[in-house]
Amino acid sequence: MTFEDTFLADTFWKRPITLVRGRGSRVWDSNGKEYIDCSCGYGVALLGHCHPKVVEAISRQASRLLTCHGSFYNDAREECLSRLHKIRPEGTERVFLSSTGAEAVEAAIKLSRRFTKKKGFIAAVNAYHGKTMGALSLTWASKYREPFMPLLDGVKFAPYGKAEKVRSLIDQDTAAVFVEPVQGEGGINVPPQEYLRELREICDEKGVLLVLDEVQSGFGRTGKIWAHQHFGVKPDILCSSKALGGGVPIAATFAREDIMGSIKRGEHSNTFGGNPLACAACTAAVDALIGEGLVENAREVGEELKRGLSSIGSSLVREVRGLGLMIGVDMRFETMGMILRCLEGGVIVLEAGKTVLRLLPPLVLSKEDAKTVVETVSNAVLEEEKRRKGA
Repeated sequence: MTFEDTFLADTFWKRPITLVRGRGSRVWDSNGKEYIDCSCGYGVALLGHCHPKVVEAISRQASRLLTCHGSFYNDAREECLSRLHKIRPEGTERVFLSSTGAEAVEAAIKLSRRFTKKKGFIAAVNAYHGKTMGALSLTWASKYREPFMPLLDGVKFAPYGKAEKVRSLIDQDTAAVFVEPVQGEGGINVPPQEYLRELREICDEKGVLLVLDEVQSGFGRTGKIWAHQHFGVKPDILCSSKALGGGVPIAATFAREDIMGSIKRGEHSNTFGGNPLACAACTAAVDALIGEGLVENAREVGEELKRGLSSIGSSLVREVRGLGLMIGVDMRFETMGMILRCLEGGVIVLEAGKTVLRLLPPLVLSKEDAKTVVETVSNAVLEEEKRRKGA
């Protein structure tokens, strides 16, 4: 029992290690044991832990100015905005800065209602958009939603990948369709190639906004800057966070000019959004992502990792799926034991629902590291097979 156990709210399933240091694709625990980190703080350390450019930018900015409210101009924010402008999703011209993915989604909810003057939303079965009250309203899992009902009115859910089901749910009060281009928490689900294009056409036809949640799938994770680029669509609004600050909390809600212009001064704001420290980190993160070829590495190493995991050759593995370095291994059993076995083997992996191992390694992962990850997961599967035969 640690002080963290006795004083911090008990809201997380704790792994039985204490992480104290990280560098690149690796972290170390308090006993000095080394791990390949395929969790990255649930996708945050996409550049690798303590990327030198991000560390240097934070250190430099921390000695100059830590906070600057949005009611003042700031040089670090200006530089950050110039970088975000270069990678902005096609069709978006404005951005709102905040600190977390849920905040980015909350901003998108308010923008959608303000612009359309409608209140209804359609989200996907197995969607995950966050746990604040608005974002939670669009999140599928009943275990998250039911303890906090009632949530926002007018939210409907359609099966992921079924565009015509979305069409059937749209009515005169539908403001927006929210969707993840690749579902994360829901199981690393990749939709049919035509799905997002069909959603775009339906939204245009019905006068409904298309909001893409790329909090987890964005910023190079899937082998393109934005996952929706794999499918050839343009969003009306896009939500981003997690990896955007190289480990420092920052979020961005991108939107079309007319949509962002519909919200007036004072109707939506925050204290920490666009603060100099986060902005300096974000500037460095964008520079590293583009300048070091990390998007290309995500594609190449991701293909190798996915191929290796697909070759494990066990009847316990139902499917391996994903894009780039966003990969899910769907098992025929609940995976908590697998997660702990991988941890013992020196690889940190995540869950995505009850039966899916989720791998979100940093984009600096090498092919050699990928081989080690495959071997560790394979060994964990073998141990499960032996356990089942012994039973």
